[in-house]
Amino acid sequence: MTLVLVFALAACSVSPAATTAELQATSGSSTAVSETTSASAQTDTIVDTTAIAEAAAASVSEAQSENQDTHEDADDYDWDEAEEVAITLNGDSISTSGDGVTVEGGKVTITSAGTYRISGSLTDGQIRVDSSDEKVVRLILDGVDIANSSSAPIYIVSAEEVILVLADNSMNNISDSNPYIYEDTEAEEPNAAVFSKADLTIYGSGALTVNASFNDGISSKDGLVINSGNITVNAADDAIRGKDYIMVESGQISVNAQGDGLKSDNEEEAERGYILVQNGTLNITAGGDAITAQTDVMITGGDITLTSGGGSGAKIDETTSAKGIKGVVNVNIDGGTFNINSADDALHSNGSLVVNNGSFVIASGDDGMHADATLEINGGVIDITESYEGIESSVITINDGQIELVSSDDGINVASGVDGSGANAGMGGRGGGRPGMDSFTYSGSNYLYINGGNITVDAGGDGIDANGAIEMTGGVVLVNGPTENMNGALDYDGGFKITGGTFVASGSAGMAQAPDQTSGQNSLLINFDGMIQAGTIINIQDSQGNSILTYAPIKAFQSLAFSSAQLTQGSTYTVHLGGSANGSMNGSLYQDGSYTPGTQYTTFTVSGVVTQMGGRTR
Repeated sequence: MTLVLVFALAACSVSPAATTAELQATSGSSTAVSETTSASAQTDTIVDTTAIAEAAAASVSEAQSENQDTHEDADDYDWDEAEEVAITLNGDSISTSGDGVTVEGGKVTITSAGTYRISGSLTDGQIRVDSSDEKVVRLILDGVDIANSSSAPIYIVSAEEVILVLADNSMNNISDSNPYIYEDTEAEEPNAAVFSKADLTIYGSGALTVNASFNDGISSKDGLVINSGNITVNAADDAIRGKDYIMVESGQISVNAQGDGLKSDNEEEAERGYILVQNGTLNITAGGDAITAQTDVMITGGDITLTSGGGSGAKIDETTSAKGIKGVVNVNIDGGTFNINSADDALHSNGSLVVNNGSFVIASGDDGMHADATLEINGGVIDITESYEGIESSVITINDGQIELVSSDDGINVASGVDGSGANAGMGGRGGGRPGMDSFTYSGSNYLYINGGNITVDAGGDGIDANGAIEMTGGVVLVNGPTENMNGALDYDGGFKITGGTFVASGSAGMAQAPDQTSGQNSLLINFDGMIQAGTIINIQDSQGNSILTYAPIKAFQSLAFSSAQLTQGSTYTVHLGGSANGSMNGSLYQDGSYTPGTQYTTFTVSGVVTQMGGRTR
């Protein structure tokens, strides 16, 4: 028996020029992404990414530094209980004895800044705030049940800022009906069960349930801060909307929306239209996008469960966006736990997507992760259990992280263009062509950089498809590619330069490729005589009987591409098929333990950068 050598999985350090997360203009500029020009990838697989690295936000803090600050102030949560004004709801009437309050039937209007404690129920009425004071209005909801048959149960017409305080141990219910009679017919407002034209904050340890039968659940035309609380929203359209921004600091949020879940949609001011999630538990089910922002989505923590468009198995039409998380400019994730089940892309940016950390379980009817411009992974644990294409962008950089992905088409796809709706689109998809085909093409500025990490791909189409060039300096890449000859485990147009790391790709032989002749690390490409059964061990030993590769593909295969620093010029190696092995596993790769030889297939001597054996190769 011979020992199986242990692969070192330490991540490489990466210079700033090798980091491609910074392409898209930061949130302060929502202008279109500019394409980086370079020498043709057909002759040079390396692009100078310095210019790219100077633009897009590399972290949440950097992205948020370009955005408008929220309206939150520490003093918002500090008040004198002795100065509270009591408002009691009595079914079809309202009683109060304080100043700054007027009552008309089932409607109470608050006209002065201050703190108001509201309790009781209204069968058909409204809490209205219309204050010109430049101070905060606090509405303490202390066990209220408010319904309205024709408008918003809570309507904030004007105020400097309004804070909804959910009193300790309180249960609060807000519900409307369909249709509304608009006060402002031109603007069609109010149009949400809790509707605010001012900055709005939700705070407290109590519970708030909003049932919106007409349109949106909670909507602010300015900013919305959710500091805390147990919040449930059921909405006929969007559940929670902050036009300028939404910030979630903590709390428990449960959403069921026929439209979008969390939405910020200011299209006119580049520093607004963002969503920031710092912590909390979010459970969002949406017919449209679960979380969507006109500029940035930024997440630093939280336990986040998202279902959009009916989930990965649902069919959506070509006009529907049903993504898990969508940011038009940037998506930055620095941490959190995510479980995403989406009919459309799970994570999507029209510009830049950066994952620095976090734990992800993703099932997607389209892409697991997609960015039109750049996509960068610097850490985290990413498990894409189902996708059309696993990871897709024009420029992809993987510096670290544990990544496992399953795709019905390409596993990692590097291409330029505009994303379509993937496998779950109606006939023709958004990009035209065959159903689900995205309109992505070859470009000399398309690149895949792998500098570290542990990457395992199980692809029905190409395992790694680069409509451009690839550079690998470190990490471990394992590809279980297609079984049909129309696709390959590795498919690139502009070159593949490898100088470090371990690369293993098995699959069909019709389009098999290995890293190219410009590489600083040697590679091997074997095309076997016929298809070999899934699970059959491939073992490569040096002349001393030390195993440099023990690998058991999970699907049938006819080709193997392998690159490692342990393939040295002038050395002779033996290839075995079958046998048995034990030891710890990294995907299909045995990292230690021992190997009992099966059948000796062949021997070879490394005589050049790429050593090829067997039949037809590209």
